[in-house]
Amino acid sequence: MTACVFIDGEAGTTGLQISERLSARRDLSLIHLDDAERKDREARRRALNDADVAILCLPDDAAREAAGLVENNRTRLIDASTAHRTAPEWTYGFPELVHGQEELIRNSTRISNPGCYATATIAMLRPLVDAGLLPADHPVTINAVSGYSGGGKSLIERFEGADAERTPTFYAYGLTLAHKHLAEMQTHARLAHPPLFVPSVARFRQGMLVQVPLRLDAMAGKPQAAAFQDCLAEHYGRRGAGGFVEVAPLAHAGAGATLDPQELNGTNRLLIRLFARPDCGLCLLTATLDNLGKGASGAAVQTLNLVLGLDPATGFNQAMAA
Repeated sequence: MTACVFIDGEAGTTGLQISERLSARRDLSLIHLDDAERKDREARRRALNDADVAILCLPDDAAREAAGLVENNRTRLIDASTAHRTAPEWTYGFPELVHGQEELIRNSTRISNPGCYATATIAMLRPLVDAGLLPADHPVTINAVSGYSGGGKSLIERFEGADAERTPTFYAYGLTLAHKHLAEMQTHARLAHPPLFVPSVARFRQGMLVQVPLRLDAMAGKPQAAAFQDCLAEHYGRRGAGGFVEVAPLAHAGAGATLDPQELNGTNRLLIRLFARPDCGLCLLTATLDNLGKGASGAAVQTLNLVLGLDPATGFNQAMAA
């Protein structure tokens, strides 16, 4: 039986990416609205209630409104906005989060798609906190850079439009230290306090690198980097939920080593690396991903597959690392 899917907000950056990923699939039928209907509340209400699954690619307030337009117990919602990421009645849509999360998603009617920065941060930190290796009250710092597509149409226009040459090649933002992903990071990484998060954007369209520096010698018990490595490798070595999250071997990087935030573009993968200097207790956790892949549209498609009872890798054509 063909499942019927409606993308509310199909014209946005994430919506377009999801639509492109689903358009060639024969196991799905997509409900499309024309330009006028996309702004018509009644047309959207009908589409939302006709769909087996609706994916909300909307600003937060519009996503809340869309959820309220569903009048049946059959339509299942996947919300790509920030609106419901810490709401207890919504399931967090990161299947690799903990054992059993994939099954929770399969059985849920309301799922909140994770944010891109938060996906990387939580993937690195949650297993360590749950294992007691990283104290929940540790003062976590996160440095990150994203491609400009993460800012949606307005930022894409800034980097690609008529005034693009006036836009800096790289700049930090979120300098109020109150980024909208903070609550999500703290809640789902199980941190006692909001992390210090410094995001930035650079002149490449998509891709993301997230870094968490740690002083292991300043922590109680002075844990070793190898223990962090083993914990992460064991957690993701189960290769559940499609095997999209991977952990590279422990790295003692040479002076010329570099990390490319664009290395996983076009995939739904997230790759965690751990760099260490055991002689002085220094450790660096890093994660790379496509901010439009595992950080947005790819994650939504992975969740869609789960709620439809399919293999989570259905429709993904990519070579996974061994």
